[in-house]
Amino acid sequence: MKLIIGNKNYSSWSLRGWLACKQSGLHFDELTVPLFGEDWEHLKQTSDDLAPSHGKVPILWDGEAVVWDSLAIIEYLADKVGRDRFWPKADDARAMARSMVAEMHSSYLPLRRSCPMNIRAQVQGAQIDEDVRADIVRILTLWAEARARFGKGGPFLFGTFSAADVIYAPVVSRFLTYGIAVPGFAQAYMQAVWEHEWLQQWIAAAEAEDWVIEQYEMPVA
Repeated sequence: MKLIIGNKNYSSWSLRGWLACKQSGLHFDELTVPLFGEDWEHLKQTSDDLAPSHGKVPILWDGEAVVWDSLAIIEYLADKVGRDRFWPKADDARAMARSMVAEMHSSYLPLRRSCPMNIRAQVQGAQIDEDVRADIVRILTLWAEARARFGKGGPFLFGTFSAADVIYAPVVSRFLTYGIAVPGFAQAYMQAVWEHEWLQQWIAAAEAEDWVIEQYEMPVA
């Protein structure tokens, strides 16, 4: 398998696709393409690897099979290795996990736009408007319910590391970058995610990158 991703410092969806591949336990090669670089538009139009997704990352090639979109990658890999590796076994827990993942996949645009992922940055005094604050409160509410109802088996949302943690890992990064104040239970969860071996690998690679995407270096007002 080959996973094509964007700059590790900035690309939240790439992080999700990469974590999904790690969670699968399958071997994969990775190829990083510099998003919004000088040759980016040309690369999108000429690369056969990127053609199926029209330049969107991540994109997973598995022989002749190609999958793009992080959630589609999760589901494709779950089909290959068994759904229990990605989703809780119990019906009620799995129902909530799927709903949380779908909500993250389709929602929270104010948070995404105002607080783009930037692992290397530490923003002091970030301006959080009401729409972003509502997103934060909603996410924390979901985290609290998942941890209270289903988190007794470990430090992650549903106990053990799952698709839900894959999808919410970039939110953890955003909360840390922009100094979002969170209650104690969320601090503990975020620490567990941030200190996970795979996240540490990703963070080290992000910090070693020399690419800079200017539009993601300052939070959008």
